Amino acid sequence: MPRSGRRLPATRPVALAALPAALLAVICAGPAPGATAPDAGSPARADVRPLAGAHAHTGAPSAATFDTAPARAALERLLPRHAGQFTLVPDPAAGADTFTVSGTAGAVTVRGSTGATLLTGVGWYLQHVAGADIGWPGDSIGMLPARLPAVPAPVTRSAQVPHRYALNDTDDGYSGPYRTFEEHQRQIDLLAMHGINEVFVQVGAEYPYYRALQRFGYSAEELRQWIPGPGHQSWWLLQNLSGFGGPVTERLMRERAELGGRIAEQLRGLGMTPVLPGYFGTVPAGFAARNAGAATVAQGDWAGFDRPDWLDPASPVFAKLAAAYYAEQRTVFGDSSMYRMSPLHEGGRTGSVDVGAAAGAIQGALHAAHPGALWAVLGWQDDPTAELLAGVDTSKLLILDGLSDRYNRLDRETRWGGAPYAMGTIYNFGGHTTIGANTSVWLERFGPWRAKNNSALAGIAYLPEATGTNPAAFDLFTDLAWDAGPIDQRTWFAGFAARRYGRPDAEAAAAWEEMRKGPYSTSSGLWSESQDSLFSARPSLSAVGAAYWSPKSMRYPAGSVRRALDHLLRVDPALRRSSAYRFDLVDTARQALANHSRVLLPKIKAAYEAKDLARFRTLTAEWQDGMRLLDQVTGSDPNLLLGTWLSRARSHGADRAEQDRYEYDARSLLSVWGRRSTSEGGFLHDYANREWSGLISELYARRWTAYFATLDEALVGGAAPREIDWHAFEEEWAGRTTRHPDRPGGDPYRLATAVAAALPAAATG
Repeated sequence: MPRSGRRLPATRPVALAALPAALLAVICAGPAPGATAPDAGSPARADVRPLAGAHAHTGAPSAATFDTAPARAALERLLPRHAGQFTLVPDPAAGADTFTVSGTAGAVTVRGSTGATLLTGVGWYLQHVAGADIGWPGDSIGMLPARLPAVPAPVTRSAQVPHRYALNDTDDGYSGPYRTFEEHQRQIDLLAMHGINEVFVQVGAEYPYYRALQRFGYSAEELRQWIPGPGHQSWWLLQNLSGFGGPVTERLMRERAELGGRIAEQLRGLGMTPVLPGYFGTVPAGFAARNAGAATVAQGDWAGFDRPDWLDPASPVFAKLAAAYYAEQRTVFGDSSMYRMSPLHEGGRTGSVDVGAAAGAIQGALHAAHPGALWAVLGWQDDPTAELLAGVDTSKLLILDGLSDRYNRLDRETRWGGAPYAMGTIYNFGGHTTIGANTSVWLERFGPWRAKNNSALAGIAYLPEATGTNPAAFDLFTDLAWDAGPIDQRTWFAGFAARRYGRPDAEAAAAWEEMRKGPYSTSSGLWSESQDSLFSARPSLSAVGAAYWSPKSMRYPAGSVRRALDHLLRVDPALRRSSAYRFDLVDTARQALANHSRVLLPKIKAAYEAKDLARFRTLTAEWQDGMRLLDQVTGSDPNLLLGTWLSRARSHGADRAEQDRYEYDARSLLSVWGRRSTSEGGFLHDYANREWSGLISELYARRWTAYFATLDEALVGGAAPREIDWHAFEEEWAGRTTRHPDRPGGDPYRLATAVAAALPAAATG
């Protein structure tokens, strides 16, 4: 980056032209006040600034009133044909997080304490009065009548907990690091409608590092090599790795920062809190040598990657770097009242650092930049430790518990000394397409945990590693925070089935009762996610899972999904045109096929070991037919396409070389994940497996075809099968630039029917 005062040009005029006038008005302005440097030579200010007024916003709703225009705009996006039938009334005096819904047919009034709460009220009306669903993904709003029904009697609801947090640190990587503003905007609309009020904003988080560290002895080129590609930045922010998938261009970082600023301002406009990454000491190699008085601790290895160094927060340089970081962040993202940090995530080394003192210094630097801001830390593995908690003001801390529904015999008050925490769920790892969640565990624990003496439960934390799967789980988990009484699981799923496709249907009800009893009633003890598919596993006759860290066997009776598919195929034809029905049908067919892989592979293994070549060939042909059908059925839904993932990545490159680099970033995350040491030694290959059309045919099916060929040759020749270097096979795929459809094709109903015909019928009971 040049160090002259020259203003850098905007490199994507189409994107900039789409920005609001308020943002365009402040782009290319001077440095933020309060930025300090240890020496002379502050880098030139790039053309990224916050939205107008962002400095004044922290995410908290106004005490007087607020502008309902952002909520109105969201309502028009969500319900374009019916938005005019809603009157939105600001009512901050109603109390925190409260809405009231009333009105006659075609004239519904929603009063609420924030813009987001107004949308939550609209969501409640759709769910409980209109009988429609706007899910993630899929909706049934096309089934709404032209004139919306009346509210029988005014209804007031208040949130049961103050914190309703959303998004895992990994979501930007596994859900889509190259998404557009419109896609993020849709996500915010859905989160608001489902009662969320705090949202992690990761996009563009690299930019404050890039800007601030140039004042501490690093060149722009060094930092561009250190910062990973967008697909891998989630783990760089967690201090697990650096560099992979890059280098990134300054243009891309500016655009991502602009995008992150727009996302933060979108949240503020609705009265939601943008949760921004905080600074806890991550630095590039050689920092101490370039900055007198700095003390760093090498962090060792994470899954085959060298972790970035940790700057001792108690050293005097830390306060200066943290101040520079927060100043740079403020210029792009504005201020907030909540920041995400997890020092020493999944290991790391403390060296001679006093963890309590370090934690106090981290919180002190945060409060110096943002007085009183809340520090959100992930509850995961052994974190946060007692040493960390002893060093901070826990009244300004919120623990996002990622293990609330995974293990038994949990006592969070004892474990964390009474520090406030949010009950969380991670029912998706790596973006797996598998259906299911421990929903019965949520219902068994949330109320009692909240009601216990001296309870520190202060919220919910929606933390799947990737969003956009399991719409029933998203709906139910977010309902926890707004339902005053205990939720009956069976009644809830019956209601979900009725609104999911626009009106009650006996077959839909039967389908979702099967799903409730099966994949949505898995138990705690070891896992919070259902098993993944063997079709997406690295080939082996002994394969028991695709991802090394996933369940090794079925977590529910497979027949439940198979029966649900039959019921969905018999849903009233008048209800089949909604995107909710189409997605659920495809997803259920996909899961039924995936479950069958666990039945079929042991049969193939038995045939091979019996040296029964004819049966081996018959069974492997059935396997390959199943994979072809799986690729076709997933190709009929827009949410299950590899082509979309890849085209988004390529769209961010300015030339062919940059496009290819970002495509590799996106492909590698789905396959090898990182370098060979990461893939093999760190067991991360296929961690992000998912059954997407294109990924199935071009990687998974090709792997199994190659593997079965070696076994066939071995049976014919009476020799041991050839060894295949699977990492090399997968790395070759990650380096490809082949194109795939980014629009669905084929008839979902016909293809789901073909899946049902190909699978044996499930026994009843």
